[in-house]
Amino acid sequence: MKRLGILALVLFVQTTFAQVNRFVYQVTMKPDASNKNDIKTENAYLDISPEKSVFYSENRIKRDSVMKATFQSGGARSFNREQMEGLRSNINYSVEKDKKTQKMMFKDRIGRDVYTYEEDRPLSWKILSETTKIGDYKVQKAETEFGGRKWTAWFTTDLPYQDGPYKFGGLPGLIVKAEDDKGDYSFDLMKNYKIDDFPAMNQFGNTIKVKRGDYVKQQKKFLEDPMSFMTQGGGTQIRIGGDGGPRGGGGGNPPADFRKRMEERVKDEAKKNSNPIELQ
Repeated sequence: MKRLGILALVLFVQTTFAQVNRFVYQVTMKPDASNKNDIKTENAYLDISPEKSVFYSENRIKRDSVMKATFQSGGARSFNREQMEGLRSNINYSVEKDKKTQKMMFKDRIGRDVYTYEEDRPLSWKILSETTKIGDYKVQKAETEFGGRKWTAWFTTDLPYQDGPYKFGGLPGLIVKAEDDKGDYSFDLMKNYKIDDFPAMNQFGNTIKVKRGDYVKQQKKFLEDPMSFMTQGGGTQIRIGGDGGPRGGGGGNPPADFRKRMEERVKDEAKKNSNPIELQ
């Protein structure tokens, strides 16, 4: 009986640690530099397991669910454009942190493909003595500079995690709140619960592995000539996967009116996102 009890305990512990802990953050953004009154708010997930963590938009999972249902029920004929518009996100990236190697991978879509790079700028925190309480958690203050912004974070040791939203981490606890000194971006922990596993996320197009500096160059190039990314690609590419998908595949020259509409849309989107979370 004693052995059975020990075995049951071991299985319980293994099951508990095999689960993924999901932390839901409310992300508040002022992405338009010319209109700071245009405030965007949406939820993002930080899913944490003993091996890794992934930060991404809640709307991404919802969009994937809608797309899956669309394909299963007849494809384009049942496509609900209004529903998809309602699930648009300002968080089109994801951040994955490997607990073992301490590597951080950033992924973002540019045109039809997904660009990924390893973050090469370690965070240097200044931990202060100031403490307070946010929700149910006792938190401590820390400060850092990253991506051209000064950030203040509040972390808690009440939870057994050393992680945080976006690229933030490296503190002796979980980040409950982070905000920049201009008030343009903030991340606020709202709730947490367990899920069985990391969700499978659809990814159309190819995955292109680059250096961070090359990613920045490709972003700039996309804003200058978006159609080059929708037809023949945006430049030298190191492909490490991808299934082609509805957005992938070969080139071909789009009609002039389509090209004009696309360029106008990208310019409009660029204006609305002229105040990125990383300024440099």
